[in-house]
Amino acid sequence: MKSKRKFTVVIERDEEGYYVASVPALRGCHTQAKTLDTLMKRVREVVELCIEDGKQVDGQLELIGIQQIAV
Repeated sequence: MKSKRKFTVVIERDEEGYYVASVPALRGCHTQAKTLDTLMKRVREVVELCIEDGKQVDGQLELIGIQQIAV
């Protein structure tokens, strides 16, 4: 049985209300949806596609935290 790999997913909401997800460890791996449930289904699909397409995994990135700043 193939072991599962874990990926950090960054989720944001755009100005139109869509949720946008990106996977920093897989360059160019991102998707969007109107609901979080749909977004998570799409994230799994796009990660599988990126891995199948041979996208290079950029090491084992560890999420440390997210900060917002005002400039």
